[in-house]
Amino acid sequence: MECLGNFVETEFGLEDKEFLESKGNYTGDRLNFGLAAEQAKSEGYKVEMVIVGDDCALPPRGIAGRRGLAGTIFVHKVAGAAAADGCSLTEVTAEARRASEMVGTMGVALSVCTLPGQVTSDRLGPGKMELGLGIHGEPGAAVADLQPVDVVVAHVLMQILSPETNYVPIERGNNVVLMINGLGATPVMELMVAAGKAVPRLQLEHGLAVDRVYTGSFMTSLDMAGLSITVMKVDEGILQRLDAPTKALAWPVGVDGNRPPAKIPVPVPQSPLLKCNELSTRPQELSEHCHTLEVAIEAAASELINMRDALNEWDSKVGDGDCGSTMFRGASAILEDMKKYYPLNDVTETVKEIGSSIRRVMGGTSGIIYDILFKAAYAELKSTNQGTVTSKEWASALQAAIAAVSKYGGASAGYRTLLDALIPASELLQERLNAGDDPVDAFVLSSEAAISGAMSTKDMPAQAGRSTYISSDILASVPDPGAMAAASWYKASALAVKKLQQTT
Repeated sequence: MECLGNFVETEFGLEDKEFLESKGNYTGDRLNFGLAAEQAKSEGYKVEMVIVGDDCALPPRGIAGRRGLAGTIFVHKVAGAAAADGCSLTEVTAEARRASEMVGTMGVALSVCTLPGQVTSDRLGPGKMELGLGIHGEPGAAVADLQPVDVVVAHVLMQILSPETNYVPIERGNNVVLMINGLGATPVMELMVAAGKAVPRLQLEHGLAVDRVYTGSFMTSLDMAGLSITVMKVDEGILQRLDAPTKALAWPVGVDGNRPPAKIPVPVPQSPLLKCNELSTRPQELSEHCHTLEVAIEAAASELINMRDALNEWDSKVGDGDCGSTMFRGASAILEDMKKYYPLNDVTETVKEIGSSIRRVMGGTSGIIYDILFKAAYAELKSTNQGTVTSKEWASALQAAIAAVSKYGGASAGYRTLLDALIPASELLQERLNAGDDPVDAFVLSSEAAISGAMSTKDMPAQAGRSTYISSDILASVPDPGAMAAASWYKASALAVKKLQQTT
């Protein structure tokens, strides 16, 4: 991204350590970029973030807000040109944020994208098209019969520019730029046809002056056939930023422009965390307490491995279909790494290593959430633990982990997330421990609360993540996959500890 590239050059040039993160509005992306921002701030960098939510197909839902689509590209270009022009971080952020408020996008898909290693969804049959889709393969706002291109273009422009919804502050007489963006498998010729239909409608029907038209594949969704249309209100300042020279390979070059050579990648030094991991070794013998920890970890990871297909099936209906595969990767890495170097006789450091395993292999929203979860648990245990971890210290670590996920993700109980499994489990665990119950019995009882909480998500409206864009009828057909994953590994761990207690 141009803006990020310019700030990377500034940082490696030993000037001000300043970064701007500009990205589309998706929960997983926000969490990942938020974690990176916090890490950078802790190392002395100054970081600002601009979230772009330019989707005009659906109204904002819950805390998720409008999705980020191809309009993000315009914001990146404005920010990058401002950075290259020598503006301060504050000035670049202000220009990017203003640009993000001027842009609207809507997409139309003619096919569903194919996720690597997954069976292609059959939700879009022959002769159908999907309106208002996102860029990650999630379902759109509606499925309709195929229509002629001029009908589709007219509908999309009306949706973006509707005065009733007021998604963008564009009125008759304004100047705009237009982007016709291919979603991955759409020929340029077809994109040009759509552009040819869109320009006169913007001029004659909506009374807008079209200053620039950008046609190409700027933000794709793997092999999806279809396009998105973006309209952005501009003035001379924004046009100057859009026209500024750039090294971005896919950006159109004007007749007077020359395409500069590609940038040379800058080598990134190895993370100190990875160096620490290399020094960790698994002990030859385990204490009784730490053997219990090993059994709990193995049971939890094995349960997630066994649930891969079920989680993927649920997630294909309410997300992007990869929850099970993502959890499978994390669980497999945990089992493999535990055999090699988890310092199981040091419980606190083992919790830290689990987070490292997750960070190394898990992607998507689940990966970043679990990374935050274990980081927070580790910090809590490190601050309170002086030796063997007590049951109440475990309960406090779980409580701290839940609080961290809620803080950065914005969700809480009733939002249809994994917190709907972990919060009731944490509350019941604290209650039973305070009542003097046997810790293992309290653990097992709290695991039943986790399962009940996860199952109750079928009756909840989604208020976070991609599920917010799914109809209530579909949501009611399956529980939240993330909540079921959390409840399942929690219960498997509790039952394994109970079984070990009974046999010893």
